[in-house]
Amino acid sequence: MSLLRKFLVYTNLRSGMDEFQTIHESIEKDVMLRGTRLWVLVIAIFIVCIGLNMNSTSVIIGAMLISPMIGPINGMGYSIATYNFPLFRKAMKNFGFGVLAALIASTLYFSLSPLSAAHSELMSQTSTTIYDVLIAFLGGLAGIIAISSRTKGNIIAGAAIATALMPPLCTAGYGLANGNMNFFLSAMYLFTINVVFIAISSVLICRFLKFPISSNVQGKHKTRVKSLLSFISIITLVPSVYFGYALVQREHFSEDASRFVADISVFEGSYLLKSEVDARKKQIVLVYGGSDLTKQSKKEIAKKASVYSLSEAKLIFKQGFSFNEGKENVNQIDKLKTEVNRLNLALKEKQKTTDSIISKPRIGKQLLGEIKTLFPEIKSCSYSETVSFQDSTKVDRVKIVVMETTKKGLTADTRKRINEWLKKRLESERVKTFFE
Repeated sequence: MSLLRKFLVYTNLRSGMDEFQTIHESIEKDVMLRGTRLWVLVIAIFIVCIGLNMNSTSVIIGAMLISPMIGPINGMGYSIATYNFPLFRKAMKNFGFGVLAALIASTLYFSLSPLSAAHSELMSQTSTTIYDVLIAFLGGLAGIIAISSRTKGNIIAGAAIATALMPPLCTAGYGLANGNMNFFLSAMYLFTINVVFIAISSVLICRFLKFPISSNVQGKHKTRVKSLLSFISIITLVPSVYFGYALVQREHFSEDASRFVADISVFEGSYLLKSEVDARKKQIVLVYGGSDLTKQSKKEIAKKASVYSLSEAKLIFKQGFSFNEGKENVNQIDKLKTEVNRLNLALKEKQKTTDSIISKPRIGKQLLGEIKTLFPEIKSCSYSETVSFQDSTKVDRVKIVVMETTKKGLTADTRKRINEWLKKRLESERVKTFFE
């Protein structure tokens, strides 16, 4: 029981909680977006826009650190949990104003910016899955717990980065500036997910910590609030589950396609020059060079696709160059064959050099096996080759053999005989033998 009691003490969320009045004042203050906080919001919006334009993750993170947008969202969650409807209306008003300011500022920036390419950071704000829901929910939990704590530390800033409110809003502004409604709607959906599940996490923590209800609310009003919250959660959640499932399916398709492409890189005299995998369309483009693929060959490749669970994939075959296209391509094909032969010869020479380097240390093992039957006193043998310089023009290749003997050692006559045997065995007069 003592261990359980210690565990409960260490995990007690209420132990470090601040006074309810202090928490209420902090949340009420953060709800407001005016004066300094408004200017900080606008500056953060422009920094995020620049970061998205430059495809700079660090710039975007810096802007999220200073953005005050999460304040009104926590205020909405807190006011729902405590049935503080005046505060809820105030939070909604400031939140709507912040969203409008972000959309106007980002649309203005992207309308004037000379850079209009959609980089990876922009594209990432248009794809939403169930994982984004989890991130928003967990980030919101961390944020409201930090607000409720006496020692807030840097958790609130970290939660602001994790939940990523500003990038999707600015991406929506990019969509408006470029007339791309797909960008706008996708980014706004990601933003909506973040807002809804940050607010829900705030509601849950406030209820768990038993924040005092600020007004007398009838049971039917409580039921209505809970029903509305549940409805909004489900409406927001369902599409993300579908998108998450689609993401997993695309990942599986890409992995299967990679293994399939590796298996058909060479097929009956045809060589795969290039492949393109489109997981969204379930399409694989195969560009072959060499002999023309026959209809039967294409059928065989399609059969192999089913082995990799790609029976529903659309295979598109293209011919890069062909050995059967006539006289006009003979010169090009001859050049390619010559280049292939040259590369093969170069690879063989490299392989010979590599094999020689690898095999030289093994000569010591061979020598030891042969000489130990004649001279059992020898315990080990190592072999290497080096170059001896006598002057700037004369260079000799020298073979070096080092032998370790037993404590008895070897006589001078025996060492001489071993040296003579090594010269004959290695077919060289330039052999230096050392005994240890």
